[in-house]
Amino acid sequence: MKPQYQDWSQILQLIERSHDDDLQSTLLTLLLTPDEREAVTARVNIVSELLKGELSQRQISQLLGVGVATITRGSAEVKRLSDDDKAALLRILDQSE
Repeated sequence: MKPQYQDWSQILQLIERSHDDDLQSTLLTLLLTPDEREAVTARVNIVSELLKGELSQRQISQLLGVGVATITRGSAEVKRLSDDDKAALLRILDQSE
């Protein structure tokens, strides 16, 4: 017997289904510890600041209270994105302001 969920794409589908049933917050709160939710929040802020491109990595580190290495890892992921994906994500991130 195998676990029902074996890869990241299945988890993303689960989150999408939870959104359809208005259970996204409940599901993510159940799956993530308070520390993990805090880490995800920090990562979203890191990505947002990197996409805006207004601050240096050191400034982002100081602003968010995270290590420069954390910013560097986020920067490496952002660099892998296409320009279209970067623009789309920036639009999504700006909507929450």
